[in-house]
Formats: sequence, C-alpha cells, structure tokens
Amino acid sequence: MAGRDRYPKEGELVVCTVKTVKNFGAFVTLDEYDDKEGFIHIQEVFSGWVKNIRDHAREGQKKVCKVLRVDPSRGHIDLSLKRVNEHQRREKIQRWRNANKGVRLFEIVAQRLNMKVEDAYEQFGYRLIDTFGDLYQAFEEVAIDENVLSEEGFEGDWVKTFVDMAHENIEVPYVKIEGVVELRSYAPDGVKKIRKSLLSAEKEDEEEAVTITAHYTGAPKYRLLCRAPDYKLAEEELKAAGERAVKTITDEGGEGQFWRKN
Repeated sequence: MAGRDRYPKEGELVVCTVKTVKNFGAFVTLDEYDDKEGFIHIQEVFSGWVKNIRDHAREGQKKVCKVLRVDPSRGHIDLSLKRVNEHQRREKIQRWRNANKGVRLFEIVAQRLNMKVEDAYEQFGYRLIDTFGDLYQAFEEVAIDENVLSEEGFEGDWVKTFVDMAHENIEVPYVKIEGVVELRSYAPDGVKKIRKSLLSAEKEDEEEAVTITAHYTGAPKYRLLCRAPDYKLAEEELKAAGERAVKTITDEGGEGQFWRKN
C-alpha cells in the first residue's frame, strides 16, 4: 500500500487507469500510488505511427506503463506505454492483482480475529510486508510451507488464522514459459537421433517442481515447455534443456540451435 506522499521511481512499471484521452496524449491515474496522475505523451503510446490514439488507449482501460520522469515538486509523472513488452505487462498485472488479493485476505484475517484492520497491521501486518515483500507473498509462502512463519520468528494467536486463510485461498504458484529448439540430422536414422535429443531435454523433478516437455510443431522445429515455481528457475531450466538437446544432436553428427520464445 503506497502512501499519499510516495511517488514511483524512474524505470518502475506501474498499473494505471486511463482517465482522459487527448490528441496529444493520455492522462492516467496510478492505481498503486493513491491515484496520483500521470501523463503518456502520444510519442510514448506506440512504437509506430499513431493514426488514432484511441486505438491504443481509451478511458477506463487498465494499462501497464514505464515511469520515465518524476517531478514531485510539480506533481508530474511522465509515463511510457510503448516501452513495456507483453511479458512485462502480464507479469506486472498479475503481481498487482495478487497484491490486491493479499490485502483483501488480510482484512478477512483481521475480521476473523475480531481485530480492527489498522490494529492487525500494527501487530503483525507491517512486519509481514517487511519480511516477505507484500502480503500476498506472505500468504503464498505460507501456502507452500506453513512453518515459514515460525522460522521467521512470528508467533501469536493470529498465526493459525493466517495459515488457515493461506491454505483456503492460495494455490501453489507455477509459471510456464517456452522455447524453440531446431534440430537437424542427415543420418539414415536421423529421426531416432532427433528423438534422443528431445528426450535429453525433457525433465521431471518433483523436488524442485520443475517439468520440461518437448512437443512436435513441424520439423525441424520443436517446442520446449517448462513449468516451474518462478520465472528465474524456469528460465535457467529451459536454457539448460535447450542446451542438452543441441549438444545431443551435435554429438550425434547433426545440427541444432535453441532460442527462447517470447
């Protein structure tokens, strides 16, 4: 929860609601910063020529923007829409939704404890935010391992209620990403060698909760799908899988390359 005196940092991604659209740009409110107003110049709306700005921004729409400049003394916040790619947009929207859900769940916890929300924040809410980053992350970590609170030194009658709320409302998260591996073999048993390469890329690791599967899309290209608990691990595992496939086919006398699919 952002305070009234807080401003976003330059380079930060923020969730905005389009307030007014003009020919020269769009005025928006920043949802995470107490509806402070920002401005998207028409040159920052789209990477190409903008014939009609309303093709890219209309009143009431939710947008993810990148903060270009902040002038707290004048209350000016300059934003860019075109400098946010689709992956960043999806990830930011999901984090924003999760943060809102975390606040709602925390309010229910306070209600179940017959506490005022303000008192719950003072007693353990702010410390949860300091420890885990935000309330949703706290609920998420507890859903994965309910002992994490005691390990972080939290105690009190509220802990059980918090744990129950996490188990009732949070699903253990997974992310899915994909890449493409291109494999060629000119050997008589080339199909067999390619299959061997794809099998070398696949992985099923229950301990790390990582799954990588290979799928045919049309020779010589094949899709590698990775499911993991977070993006960092997923990126590392997917890259390693692609490298395994390429190494296997080259060791067998063929050719291969891998790239990440956005």
